[in-house]
Amino acid sequence: MILIEETKTSASVLPIDHFKEHLRIGSGFAEDTLQDQVLEGYLRAAISSIEGRTGQALFQRDFIWSLGSWEDPVAQPMPLAPVRQISSVELKDKYGSITQILPGEDFRIVEDAHMPSMRAMEGSLPEIPTDGKVDVRLVAGSALGWADVPPDLAQAVLLMAAHYYEYRNDLALAQGCTPFGVTALIERYLPIRLSLGGAS
Repeated sequence: MILIEETKTSASVLPIDHFKEHLRIGSGFAEDTLQDQVLEGYLRAAISSIEGRTGQALFQRDFIWSLGSWEDPVAQPMPLAPVRQISSVELKDKYGSITQILPGEDFRIVEDAHMPSMRAMEGSLPEIPTDGKVDVRLVAGSALGWADVPPDLAQAVLLMAAHYYEYRNDLALAQGCTPFGVTALIERYLPIRLSLGGAS
């Protein structure tokens, strides 16, 4: 399974000024914007980290999801949430040539907070060519702007970005770590794992 981000989140929706306030960086100076590109990088890294841990796409954007086979041809679990739209489904042979393009209207999304699934409107999902693959083009993400990001995830992003910023020169943290506050904020979004003893 491969998930490719087709469209990048615009810098205009990133909370750079909010992040400056969080870091208590002074304002009103001619050099106010000198660090904007650096701060943008830390925000993008933090967003990527939070999305990777939770499976939640924060900002709406386009993705291509490629699979060699369906895990379940009736209801295929999707790799992130929330999924807003299935745009199209492209079936490709082993040489990468498109054999069929199906419109998004032929499919529906079964919503789930952690792992939505994809179903055909009728019958099973289409058969994938032998040694080929399927490319599902979809739109996923919670928000169009920073104000629409769930508050707990927004705070987690700021805390994680601040952590990256404050420890940017600390080689002892090269392997990375997650501040406790971030862990607590994202806990309810983490995928539920089932064991013999029940949910964990």
